Amino acid sequence: VHSMEGKDYIAALPFQVANVWPTKYGLLFERSSSSHEVPPSPPREPLPTMFSMLHPLDEIAPLVCKSGVFGSCRVQYVADPTLRIVFLSAEPSIVMTYDTVQSLHTVWALRRVKPEEQSLVLKFPDQGGTPQHMGTSSSLTAHLRSLSKGDSPGGSPFQNYSSIHSQSRSSSSPNLQSRSPTISNMAALSRSHSPALGVHSFSGVHRFNFSSSAQSPRRPSVTHSPNSIANDSFLVPETEPIVPELCIDHLWTETVPSMREKNSQASKVFISTDLCGQKFLCFLVESQLQLRCVKFQESNDKSQLIFGSVTNIPAKDAAPVEGIDTLLVLEGSGNLVLYSGVVRVGKVFIPGLPAPSLTMSNPMPRPSTPLDSVSTPSKPLNKHLGPLEESVLLSPVPELRDSSKIHDSPYVEDCTFQQLGTFIQALRDPVHNRVTLELSNNTMVRISIPEIATSELVKRCLQGLKAILPKETAVQMLVKWYNAYNAPGGPSYHSEWNLFVTCLMNMMGYNTERLCWTRNLDFEGSLSPVIAPKKARPSETGSDEDWEYLLSSDYHRNFESHPIAKALRLDPLEVSASRDDFSQSLSLDSSTLLFSHIPAIFFVLHLIYEELKLNSLMGEGLRSLVVLLVQLARDLKLEAYMDYYYRDYPALVKTSRQTCIIDQVQTGFMLHPSFFSAEPPSIFQWLSSCLKGEGVQPYPYLPGICERSKLVVLVSAGGQGIQGMCLVLWAGCNFKSSSSVSSLAEKLVLWMTSVGFTLRDLESLPFGVALPIRDAIYQCREQPSSDWPEAVCLLIGRQDLSKQAWEGSLQKGKSSVGTVPSSDIPSAAESEEDEDGMNDMNEEVMSLIWSEDLRVQEVRRLLQSARPVRVNVVQMPEASDHEYIEEKENRLLQLCQRTMALPVGRGMFTLFSYHPVPTEQLPIPKLNLTGRAPPRNTTVDLNSGNIDVPPNMACWASFHNGVAAGLKIAPASQIDSAWIVYNKPKIAELANEYAGFLMALGLNGHLTKLATLNIHDYLTKGHEMTSIGLLLGVSAAKLGTMDMSITRLLSIHIPALLPPTSTELDVPHNVQVAAVVGIGLVYQGTAHRHTAEVLLAEIGRPPGPEMEYCTDRESYSLASGLALGMVCLGHGSNLIGMSDLNVPEQLYQYMVGGHRRFQAGMHREKHKSPSYQIKEGDTINVDVTCPGATLALAMIYLKTNNRSIADWLKAPDTMYLLDFVKPEFLLLRTLARCLILWDDILPNSKWVNSNVPQIIRENIISLHATELPSSEDLSLETLAQAHVYIIAGACLSLGFRFAGSENLAAFQCLYKYATDFLKCLSAPTASITGHYNLETCLSVLLLALAMVMAGSGNLKVLQLCRFMHKKTGGEMNYGFHLAHHMALGLLFLGGGRYSLSTSNSSIAALLCALYPHFPVHSTDNRYHLQALRHLYVLAAEPRLLTPVDVDTNSPCYALIEVTYKGTQWYGEATEELMAPTLLPELHLLKQIRVKGPRYWELLIDLSKGTTHLQSILSKGGILYVKLRAGQLSYKEDPMGWRSLLAQTVTHRSSEARAFKPEAISAFTSDPALFSFADYFCKPTMDMGQKQEILDLFSSILYECVTQENPEMLPTYIAIDQAVRRLERREMSETFELWQMKLVLEFFSSRSHQERMSRNPTRGLFMNSEFLPVMKCTIDNTLDQWLQAGGDVSLHSYLSGQAPEESQLSMLACFLIYHSVPTPGQLAAGGLEGSRNFSELLLKLRRLHVPVRALLRLAPLLLGNPQAMVL
Repeated sequence: VHSMEGKDYIAALPFQVANVWPTKYGLLFERSSSSHEVPPSPPREPLPTMFSMLHPLDEIAPLVCKSGVFGSCRVQYVADPTLRIVFLSAEPSIVMTYDTVQSLHTVWALRRVKPEEQSLVLKFPDQGGTPQHMGTSSSLTAHLRSLSKGDSPGGSPFQNYSSIHSQSRSSSSPNLQSRSPTISNMAALSRSHSPALGVHSFSGVHRFNFSSSAQSPRRPSVTHSPNSIANDSFLVPETEPIVPELCIDHLWTETVPSMREKNSQASKVFISTDLCGQKFLCFLVESQLQLRCVKFQESNDKSQLIFGSVTNIPAKDAAPVEGIDTLLVLEGSGNLVLYSGVVRVGKVFIPGLPAPSLTMSNPMPRPSTPLDSVSTPSKPLNKHLGPLEESVLLSPVPELRDSSKIHDSPYVEDCTFQQLGTFIQALRDPVHNRVTLELSNNTMVRISIPEIATSELVKRCLQGLKAILPKETAVQMLVKWYNAYNAPGGPSYHSEWNLFVTCLMNMMGYNTERLCWTRNLDFEGSLSPVIAPKKARPSETGSDEDWEYLLSSDYHRNFESHPIAKALRLDPLEVSASRDDFSQSLSLDSSTLLFSHIPAIFFVLHLIYEELKLNSLMGEGLRSLVVLLVQLARDLKLEAYMDYYYRDYPALVKTSRQTCIIDQVQTGFMLHPSFFSAEPPSIFQWLSSCLKGEGVQPYPYLPGICERSKLVVLVSAGGQGIQGMCLVLWAGCNFKSSSSVSSLAEKLVLWMTSVGFTLRDLESLPFGVALPIRDAIYQCREQPSSDWPEAVCLLIGRQDLSKQAWEGSLQKGKSSVGTVPSSDIPSAAESEEDEDGMNDMNEEVMSLIWSEDLRVQEVRRLLQSARPVRVNVVQMPEASDHEYIEEKENRLLQLCQRTMALPVGRGMFTLFSYHPVPTEQLPIPKLNLTGRAPPRNTTVDLNSGNIDVPPNMACWASFHNGVAAGLKIAPASQIDSAWIVYNKPKIAELANEYAGFLMALGLNGHLTKLATLNIHDYLTKGHEMTSIGLLLGVSAAKLGTMDMSITRLLSIHIPALLPPTSTELDVPHNVQVAAVVGIGLVYQGTAHRHTAEVLLAEIGRPPGPEMEYCTDRESYSLASGLALGMVCLGHGSNLIGMSDLNVPEQLYQYMVGGHRRFQAGMHREKHKSPSYQIKEGDTINVDVTCPGATLALAMIYLKTNNRSIADWLKAPDTMYLLDFVKPEFLLLRTLARCLILWDDILPNSKWVNSNVPQIIRENIISLHATELPSSEDLSLETLAQAHVYIIAGACLSLGFRFAGSENLAAFQCLYKYATDFLKCLSAPTASITGHYNLETCLSVLLLALAMVMAGSGNLKVLQLCRFMHKKTGGEMNYGFHLAHHMALGLLFLGGGRYSLSTSNSSIAALLCALYPHFPVHSTDNRYHLQALRHLYVLAAEPRLLTPVDVDTNSPCYALIEVTYKGTQWYGEATEELMAPTLLPELHLLKQIRVKGPRYWELLIDLSKGTTHLQSILSKGGILYVKLRAGQLSYKEDPMGWRSLLAQTVTHRSSEARAFKPEAISAFTSDPALFSFADYFCKPTMDMGQKQEILDLFSSILYECVTQENPEMLPTYIAIDQAVRRLERREMSETFELWQMKLVLEFFSSRSHQERMSRNPTRGLFMNSEFLPVMKCTIDNTLDQWLQAGGDVSLHSYLSGQAPEESQLSMLACFLIYHSVPTPGQLAAGGLEGSRNFSELLLKLRRLHVPVRALLRLAPLLLGNPQAMVL
């Protein structure tokens, strides 16, 4: 099995397969029934014959069928070998089978099994009763079988084994054989990986190869009866039946024929659709030479399929032609016939193949088509196209449109196959509308069947007619049309419409020969001369009649109304109408196919007409359609419609046209459909009412045809949904002016995208209709939401958002690699400078964050450890050379303490900054411990043997170096197991670095990809460092997952987790520590009881008798405490199910000391004998257990504000008690107490000092005292040390509380204390407190400062760090350097891209990493394992937001406004940040906005959830922004004085003139706008009157670009052109006037007015006088016309007489613009008796006539000739 993803599977099957079928769910197999399979004797059950496999790794499962026979439904396996599948379809999911015994075809529905059916089949209730009934039931079976031999109606194919259900199944039945549980687990497991090839062929072979003896003779016994054991001995004991997965339901069986034909199995089955969308299941029975078609359809509730009766079509072969919903049938005689469903369309004749009924010698008969045109064969006869039937030629290959449709046929040219032997044998490979014919001489011909229509207009009309007519009528109509359209020769594209009209009119009963306008329709286009019904005279000279013919032709009329005719000032020619045409009245033939449907057809065509109005590309189609509609409206005597069409096309609709009489009698027979409305539905009228806020009638809608109308209607109604009605759906809508308009626009845009509306669709909408949509889009563009899908952002034209959405939809791995452009150092520079491990930082972003100075270079200089250090020692005159060398080397040793501490900080600085190349090793910079001594730059080396160097000094340093290198790898990189192994160094010295590298991979989550085999491999090497790195790495990667395999891995290294009897493994102490912390990480926050119990005991683990557990006990105890704290992190007092462990009390005892409790648990016997070396007695050694217990308490009660626990941790306030506590532990206690009382921490020195007990505060020594006050009862030293440690602890907790927040108050408070401590160090009293203690506290303060300012690169903290970096002598040991450079690293965490989080998990990780007891030298792990320093990674989170300009794709500055949620300390607040910047923690924020005016605004709302923003930040924090027109970026123009808008404001000359077309390039990069400015706005030499247009265009352009809506440019110009045309009186159609009216109505609509009052400056057309001027011009033009004699024609129109021809166009414009009611409506309004204006006003209010129109109409209506306008 090959899958789409490229995985291959091999599955073994336990039987031979006869056939495989693809289904909707998976594969279906048929078992090939071997011939020697004996028919089952009654006790033995047949094996299933059909199986399903839903996934290549699933087992195969038998198929179940459900069929109701004799009223009872029953479920059973498909086990009948006589049943064969002949066809399977996925949509609808059905199977067709053939029963070879009964020769019947059956259709089943295929679906998943319902659980109750599964249980039915598996339990199989014992319907047969006791064994005694067996005989009877089988005889019943025999009886049934003999019955079914006769012609029982409704015989089910399952009658012949109805015996099955009466036998109960025992668990030993073969097809319920066991699937061993382990195997199915394996299958489930391996489903996720690409499987090993066929390893699990879990076809337990024993399952199917039963000999019949394997059956127990006593079948019904459900348990194994004793005597069956012998036979069943080789059955697997725990038998578990196979659960069936698919089931087939019986749907339909063909009726039993009177003659039973053997082997009438269908050879070809397919589903075909007819021209009206009805579905047929067709199956070809070759032996009978017939195609049987069954119509089927879904039931109304969509739950099942209903089948109709069978229709037989004689056929030798058949193939569906899906492209045009027909099927091609090859008859026995060799004719090809086209059918649609079961309706015969016509024969198909293939050029070059002889028609079987003709011999080639006969001349071809001249068929006469209904068009009376003669088709002259243009090629030799044998290539002429055309099938023969009745008198219609149906050609599949209209040669005019396609040169040749016969592919692969080299023999058409040489015509060698004219012997009669060649005929068609079979049809194959149907695709869309092409099919291959197999000929008897083994050649093949590919033919294509022509489409049913090519022109869009005809397609639409056909679709409409299909929808409205009854199915049968529709099929007949379509067949007639198809025959007419595809007659030989075929019409040209242009005349398709004319042909359609003629065909349709004929079918409606018109006599198209006599009707004057259809007679002149031109069928052949320009290809052949029209043969008009008048016989052309033979005279060459021509005659007047020809001229008249031309004048009355359609072409001439169209030309007259064409705008060009006006432009050329052509006078219309009067046509003398030939009288004879009008004298006779034509009547309709009522017997034709469509006569009774005329009103319905008319209405549908009218709806199509309205639909086409909404597509400005279909104007030609509209003009063609309106002619037909006018004819029908006139004949149906629909005055309202006539008037409506006249208003739309005044020039086309002349009043003097021919009418056809429809007898009144027959009018009764016409079906007036329910949806027919007397008032013509008008989409523009509807929109106009909508905008005015009048109540509107629902607009009629035809599914599939009026899609645009539906869209526009719903859009204007605010997309509020559709209620359905029978055929025509009504969109019931009204404007909800109450709902907030912004959300309305939003809803609208989202809804438009969901229905697939695009900008291209918008461009083809007429401008008036598109305007409300554009307005909504414009609003959404101003204030979009950040989480809209990509399509919406494209629709509203925000590339920045759509790019963001697109990036978001990619998988994480691919998009993040290389999204932020990284700066490439040229290779030359790279080779010169050493690889210091910091080359891959993203310089571009960092230079934006810290643009004023070179602090990044400074940090690189401080943290680099790859170059030799400078050893500057002056040689004293009295020192010998040898002493001098020793002195230099001692100095180097001091400096190396610092060098070795650098990598931890470098790891922080370069965190996650690099994407490795999978084919290269990761570059690890070397740790350089040599020096150079000036002035001669001689090398100083520690290995010269002159001084003693500690052994293994650099081993931890190189471990840290490896970690730092590994942490550069970003979590999103593509890394696999092979690459990790590939990095393994060849040299043993580098093993420590590799160990660190492994730990780093765990911290960034890549170690999960390392194969278990390799992990095991590394651990067995027994290299201590590798084990530490690997265990910590794996645990960090599986943080909080309770992963079992990792737990096993760790337990091996922790004696306490092994069973007491296990062999003692010699695990190095540091590895044990790492494993214990690992357990804490894997079980973080789970409060797992057993783990907690063991760890609690391990905190106080006593030393063992044989000196084991004696060294470095402190770090083990601390690790256990940290681990315990992690396991129960933040659970506080609600530790479920641990009350009996007394966790807090036990920890308290560990903290303050006391008698050791009797150790419960499984390790009792280990600790019976105490250690021989260390005498601790039975008390707890507090020095060992206190730190772990203190921190465990802090983590368990973290942020719980639990006062009682916090009081345990208070610093003692009597001298006596103070003497009992190590000052260092006071730091931990204070820290723990503050972490528990999280919400009490305040960032000021008053709060810090409140942690100091009173006794210390009273006796505190001032920093600057010179001599010490002596005191008998107080130990000043104790007090001073306690004081500094408590202060340090409080400050550290402040660092945790405000980690990563850049809180100013916290920063200032901590900075003050840090400088105080610095002064202390140099004060004379420093010796009391002790330098070591002060240094420790200073380091702690630096770390706290760096935590608060993490990632920000604060300059003051950087200066402090640099000061500490320079101090290298005296007390400054390795640990202090480590702390200072960790602080430096935190300050620039991840190159400024990362910050710290204050989640519980992060605080736990930071407690491990920043534990405030620092190692004394580089190999010191006594109190705290050095590897844990790197756990800070688990607290780092990406919070840098980098704006990237979407056009240039480079990072830039942008102003961002951050809104905080209100909390108990402060209310809701906003602050402005200049991005790129670190965001505060996301859970504190309410929203983030990119602020204008330079960039488009963008709102990220976090109240809905932070996932969107988190995904942006994790992919590099790229936020795409888009510059607004005319603005420059902050980098180019920091103050905003150079933007173009600012310049135009300064020159306040006329705005448009100041705008030079050249300046446009600053506003936009759109080439279309450039060229517009170029061609339409540049002044030339002699302008004359054009100057005015030029200025207009310039100002339009200026407004469009500055308002950022260039898409409005065409609208402006269209409006301007329309108004000019009206002024010149050249409106031949009123289409544009309607648009103008809609535009004006939109701007005066209520919702628009409301919005303007809220936001007056933004919006379309807002700051220009354009619209008012246009409105004024239209009003003036129409009023002038009225005064210049228009009132006469208006009067005659209103009184119902025909106005004079010349005034028609302007009259229509007037009627449309002022929405004058039709004469019919006026008459109905009862205006006759009106005397005065007020009465008119009242009466016309009901007709929705606006007042301004009334002012113009009143004089005419009141019979008062003085107009009231003037």
